[in-house]
Amino acid sequence: MSKSLKRVRAALEAAGVAHELREMPDSTRTAQQAADAVGCALDQIAKSIIVEGERSGTLSLFVTAGGNRVCTDRIAELLGEPTHPASGNRIREVTGFAIGGVSPIGHKTPIRAFFDPRLTMFDTVWAAAGTPRHVFGIAPEALRATCDGETASFVET
Repeated sequence: MSKSLKRVRAALEAAGVAHELREMPDSTRTAQQAADAVGCALDQIAKSIIVEGERSGTLSLFVTAGGNRVCTDRIAELLGEPTHPASGNRIREVTGFAIGGVSPIGHKTPIRAFFDPRLTMFDTVWAAAGTPRHVFGIAPEALRATCDGETASFVET
């Protein structure tokens, strides 16, 4: 088992939340691939978007429904500074995850998180579990609490 998957599993167990961990036969790198593999709606995929503050260099996590796109203006307003997508190297350095398997939980370094209210419309959402082939299903509120996410509006409308 990879170190990344172990960290996600440990975070889920430490939180004491009900979840279902699955290994998929094919890649789940994109939200659509994950939805197809799990057999759920695209918006049931909780995708992790990580941005870097232009001035601070701080990374922030935005957990959003699979079909949504984040709004850079709303993110800048929430964070109080302009941002850009974090590089793969920077994401790996801070979270310990490679792009395509970035989990909203189990990061090497704590990261501020924001949570898309659209995800709460489902009984179960699915998120990356640290590898391109592992996902976990969880109740949205349990995911929000586990990643210590602040519910906020940050998607394009």
